[in-house]
Amino acid sequence: MADTVEFVVQVNGKLRARMPLARGIGEVEARDAALADPHVQRFLDGKPLRKAIFVPDRLVNLVV
Repeated sequence: MADTVEFVVQVNGKLRARMPLARGIGEVEARDAALADPHVQRFLDGKPLRKAIFVPDRLVNLVV
């Protein structure tokens, strides 16, 4: 079994990035990694984050 998994990062339900993260990473760490990604930041466009949906070892969906 691999130590990393590929997370899908969505902004408002649309695929914006894929990133390898450690298996079993927590919601806060995954959200922070997604927010730090330059591909994701350009879709956030400085808007405040309203909600973050997290599915362990699979998905982070950021709602702005």
